[in-house]
Amino acid sequence: MPVVALSMYANPGLIPWLSPLACYLALSAGVIAHNHNHCPTFRNRKANDVFGMWLSIFYGYPTFAWIPTHNLNHHKYVNKAGDATITWRYTNKHNWWVASTYFYVSSYFQSDPIKAFIRKARTNNPALFRQIVTQYVVWAGTHLALLGLAMVLHGPWAGAKVWLFAFALPAFFALWTIMFFNYIQHVHTDPWSEHNHSRSFTGTLINFFLFNNALHAAHHEMPGAHWSTLREAHARIDAEIHPDLKPRYFFPWCFSNYVLALVAPRFGTQQIGRAPFTPPSGEKAEVAFGDELEAVESGVNAARI
Repeated sequence: MPVVALSMYANPGLIPWLSPLACYLALSAGVIAHNHNHCPTFRNRKANDVFGMWLSIFYGYPTFAWIPTHNLNHHKYVNKAGDATITWRYTNKHNWWVASTYFYVSSYFQSDPIKAFIRKARTNNPALFRQIVTQYVVWAGTHLALLGLAMVLHGPWAGAKVWLFAFALPAFFALWTIMFFNYIQHVHTDPWSEHNHSRSFTGTLINFFLFNNALHAAHHEMPGAHWSTLREAHARIDAEIHPDLKPRYFFPWCFSNYVLALVAPRFGTQQIGRAPFTPPSGEKAEVAFGDELEAVESGVNAARI
């Protein structure tokens, strides 16, 4: 990650060639941060803290935010009411407009659990609060330093361009893409089902590049499992998953849903099983965030309800 990004600082002419690679590496940093917050990489807490801060520089946001929004909220509700990242907040339709704008909607509503987590950490867990503040300082301070370095090396405007393509644009790409994946892995799935709550892409190539994170059903059922074990975990439940929720290839699936479905709706996804907004009890689904988070360390995963 630093070699690719800083090579553009050394030679801005490499931007057209290396910026796309930096985007993939930033996405990888986000995936690694996700894995790290479910199953910490090191035994030593300090090492885990440093690693999280290192990843945030490339991923584009302090990695502690995975804990309240993902570990403790999304994994608890899994696209049901109460999940800050629900795919059906304004509509259960699935098209490119809803999928592409999901990042902005989801980011806005994820701010509630993040603010609640920080507030509770400040009151109940001073050590965690200091860790959160440190992550923000390191993340923001490092990017300001990187922007300043680029301007010193190449002048204000050219330097800003170098920083934009080496760090800022890849970070935005990572944040947007990870939320897009969350959307497509849950839209039109059945969160009330034992195994049909998530869509998994089973292809070898996508799981190689994303550290098995396309095998989403297995991850939700065993969130604390190390990513390297998810292929075996998926094999154990594969027969129980609806065929439409385990496509093999990612890009053909996107082409089918966002191009072919425009002229022939049968090529798009259909709701599998019970919709997330129709609880078996028949009660009305309340989408508001309930502020039931606890200020805890990374690696804690809420149980599905």
